[in-house]
Amino acid sequence: MPVFFLLLLFLATGCTKKPNVQKNPAGKPVIVSLAPSLTEMIFAIGAGDQLVGRTSACDWPAAAAKVPVVGAFGRPSLELLASIHPDLVVDVDLADEELGKNIVALGIQRKNIVCKTPDDIPGALRILGKLTGHIREADSLAVVIEKGLAGYRKKNLSRTEKPLLYLEIWDDPYWTGGKGSYTSAMISFAGGHNIGDAVEKEYFEISQEWVIEQNPDIIVCMYMSKEIPAAAAVMKRTGWQHISAVQKKKVFDRFDNNLFLRPGPRVLEGIAVMESLIEKK
Repeated sequence: MPVFFLLLLFLATGCTKKPNVQKNPAGKPVIVSLAPSLTEMIFAIGAGDQLVGRTSACDWPAAAAKVPVVGAFGRPSLELLASIHPDLVVDVDLADEELGKNIVALGIQRKNIVCKTPDDIPGALRILGKLTGHIREADSLAVVIEKGLAGYRKKNLSRTEKPLLYLEIWDDPYWTGGKGSYTSAMISFAGGHNIGDAVEKEYFEISQEWVIEQNPDIIVCMYMSKEIPAAAAVMKRTGWQHISAVQKKKVFDRFDNNLFLRPGPRVLEGIAVMESLIEKK
């Protein structure tokens, strides 16, 4: 639907009656989140009851399922946003930046919150705290995460060796995280070294030969295999029997991959799970 038409619709409804806005009982702003990580943060700081819209990818916590869907990750429906007319829309990245301009044109405040690394999470929480009126709760959680990350950093200083880890995000085609990716930072905090750091890309496609050549000590699969468990499938790949991780049976799967892929309030839990895989005998 053209933005011009949406504006006419918005103005027309404004002339006859107030927009159908769901007001929060506490008088705090109502929000639409266009990113799963932000949705998690909003609930984590106690502002979940202010959320009136989410994306189809926002699946945690369980309470998020009760919030109406307004589109896909980074692709909101302008029609739905116009009908809900929240006080605020928050996002980390949109499929088309024109969408951001269109949201503002509808008279809705929009806030883009950059959150690409674990270190960005405390700041993002504090921003959401101010926007939602939950400053104290957001700051308390931010402090916990800052202290937790500092603890992992200190622990890593005492490590004499960091095992090579290959994080397989997908297997058709093969994808992994490169230097500067969120997954690489998670691996580093957990005490490992990401083999993808050899490539100056956030996420990229790779070949089986490249993985074999890197010879990782640990392999972590971020997906569920349709026929047999992902780890079992990796162990059976032709030529992979020479990889250290396969020989030592340090190939893992079947866990919540969002703990490793989604920058959010569960970051310390994700690092702890990754660390347990690295240290598993």
